Amino acid sequence: MRLSRYFLPVLKEDPKEAQIVSHRLMLRAGMIKQQTAGIYSWLPLGYRVLRRIERIVHEEQQRAGHIPLLMPTLQPADLWRESGRYDDYGEEMLRITDRHKRDLLFGPTNEEMITDIFRAHVNSYKDLPLTLYHIQWKFRDEIRPRFGVMRGREFLMKDGYTFDLTREDALHAYNRHLVSYLRTYERMGLQAVPMRADSGPIGGDDTHEFLVLAETGESEVFYDSQITDLTFGDRQIDYDSHEECQAVMDEFTSRYARTDETHDPALFDQIPQDRRRIARGIEVGQIFYFGTKYSEPMGATVVGPDGARVPVHMGSHGIGVSRLVGAIIEASHDDRGIIWPEGVTPFHVAIVNLKQGDGSTDSACEAIYDQLRASGLDPLYDDRDERAGAKFATADLIGLPWRITVGPRGLANNRVELTSRRTGESEELSPRDAVARIAEIYRPVLAAGLPTP
Repeated sequence: MRLSRYFLPVLKEDPKEAQIVSHRLMLRAGMIKQQTAGIYSWLPLGYRVLRRIERIVHEEQQRAGHIPLLMPTLQPADLWRESGRYDDYGEEMLRITDRHKRDLLFGPTNEEMITDIFRAHVNSYKDLPLTLYHIQWKFRDEIRPRFGVMRGREFLMKDGYTFDLTREDALHAYNRHLVSYLRTYERMGLQAVPMRADSGPIGGDDTHEFLVLAETGESEVFYDSQITDLTFGDRQIDYDSHEECQAVMDEFTSRYARTDETHDPALFDQIPQDRRRIARGIEVGQIFYFGTKYSEPMGATVVGPDGARVPVHMGSHGIGVSRLVGAIIEASHDDRGIIWPEGVTPFHVAIVNLKQGDGSTDSACEAIYDQLRASGLDPLYDDRDERAGAKFATADLIGLPWRITVGPRGLANNRVELTSRRTGESEELSPRDAVARIAEIYRPVLAAGLPTP
């Protein structure tokens, strides 16, 4: 993509309505535009990041053996009446009546609808276990939407649903999701700590939230500092193995880590004082096991091995896809702008032409651009007729992890400058070596994925 042909409406001044870093930088970098309170248009740069995150979520769900589908945004109210949640959910639910006076709602979550799909098509225990998921827009009518995409009313979420014959199998599905989530977040450059949480309106006794530690987090959290030393890394897990998934669950949840709703001061005080931490966290996902809470009232049963019908054990598992964009920025920025991790950056590298219109400089930039594209990368070529300082400021603001700067003085010695956005360190390389270095940096990022559906 050439910047002269791109739609990137960056702002020079901080928007007055933005209260936190991610909201301010998303507006300044031309990633989003507010249409009304808590509802945003995703402009091209923001949409690219959103799609990168969505793709990682799809890949890791499928790596764990989960099956994608797509459910509608509008749901019939009768399904929620069956489960008993229609009147209990509260004013966050947007209730709608169509022209035929039928009650509908804009889905805040999909437990009822997925249960209806299951009961219509699955009859035998031989079809279990089953995990279905989708990535779909949700709506919750927040009383005070704020903080941009961190606390909006319309948001993109991955929600997955597990169906199992027994509690033991359902808890394995729970563990499997914890493992897949750890890998998902680390691919995005995040450390998301699983913490014992409250189930809220979803229900159920077993639930963990995944929180990114940040000063602007909405939740107060209490944890043993040892948990932040843990990384999932590139280990390979057999998702069908109860033992392997349980081992990861034990490793990442055996140390104290809880949100304020489930905090136990007596247990917390048993941790050595130098390891006790109180901080704030941004919720980016949650996993639930709730047994037969929905399958019993809605008749989601299967014929078991003994020929008797039994309600299935269920769980639901969510990742805040659009919220992750804000969370990543909160965790990775400086006073000049965003610093995208390589796994989610909208473009892999910026090419800055210091003398637009100079034949040798233009040719060198074009060659670098073509070579990067041939390597499977997406460069953003700043070919505008602007001062060097303005080009550098734009590159820093939008946060691309790497920048290749091309000017006539360096080219006279067959050199360009390769700069890391995160560290600010630069080195001079030949154009060919700069391309090779970028390709090497992104090789593990590109190799980590699986085909999307």
